Amino acid sequence: MVPPALWAHAESGDERYRTAVVIDGNLVLSTLNGDALVDAATISRVRKSGLTALKQTLGGAGGYADATKDIADMERSIASNAQLFSHVLTVSDIASAKRSGHVGVIFSFESADMHEGRPERVDYFRSRGVLVMGLSYNVQSAFGSGVMVKNGTGLTRAGHEAVGRMNKAGVTVDLSHSDEPSSFDALGIATRPALITHAGCAAVHAHPRNKSDRLLRAVADGGGTIGIYDLSYLGNYPANPTLDIYMRHLTHALAVCGEDHVGIGSDTDLLATDTSPANVAEWDKGEAERKAAGTMAPEEGPLPYVVGLNGPSRWRTIDAKLAKSGYPARVRDKVLGTNFERVFRETW
Repeated sequence: MVPPALWAHAESGDERYRTAVVIDGNLVLSTLNGDALVDAATISRVRKSGLTALKQTLGGAGGYADATKDIADMERSIASNAQLFSHVLTVSDIASAKRSGHVGVIFSFESADMHEGRPERVDYFRSRGVLVMGLSYNVQSAFGSGVMVKNGTGLTRAGHEAVGRMNKAGVTVDLSHSDEPSSFDALGIATRPALITHAGCAAVHAHPRNKSDRLLRAVADGGGTIGIYDLSYLGNYPANPTLDIYMRHLTHALAVCGEDHVGIGSDTDLLATDTSPANVAEWDKGEAERKAAGTMAPEEGPLPYVVGLNGPSRWRTIDAKLAKSGYPARVRDKVLGTNFERVFRETW
């Protein structure tokens, strides 16, 4: 009989995933919906993926009350599906999830709106298990300027205090949606590594959400990690990006940052993005709302997936492409998850 700790990996038929720690820097858990139970087919698909842990965004662009409710709802959903998911509160919880065949869920914020301009709320949300926090979501926040701000002025006084509180409280700073002035301000005062959990490389495709080589190097020099996402901002707009385009961003990041500072931050659905006409219509409605709110980025519109990576085998596909390009298992293990795990260990 296969021990329960190896169920997820035995199902995969791949010995490599008995040991590989796979952490995605940003995923959408559409599989969790209130108190609803995840069905057996979904459990099997997730376990076969080899995924160990993921970072889940909570709170959206809402305020304190919305974020507090979102945290409680996600805690309840995980508890209802404890046969598959677990809430990550410490780095050791990632290893525990690996041993038990669970998928660990790391709570995070991309926006800073839930703090409502009060840096002390960093400590409260940390006490609620939110381990990764951003400083803005594309636009200006009380903490700093986002990537869609023209002539951004960097961190505010409250933003400086927020970064200090995050470092002290054991929260990882995420610069994914911050512009360069805010990002360099944060890196200049940070006492712990920072992350860019989901972005692309501006040298491969110029876009406000993609990061310059200068910023990538600064994050790496500070001990941080950048995760490459699956979004339309990688290139090929208005069509979806291809796998080859994705790999150009990933290998460029490896060349610029080094093998210890690159990961995967898909920023799409855990299982697969629904490409049905009904979902496309719903997606387009949401995009119209984002445009009206001023948070929509250029080249946004296509569904969030890379052709060839739209499914729970995405990490295996990336691993195989890196292997085919000559990257040794040591480097691939880091990209799959241990680079993120190291930063979490150094910041939590």
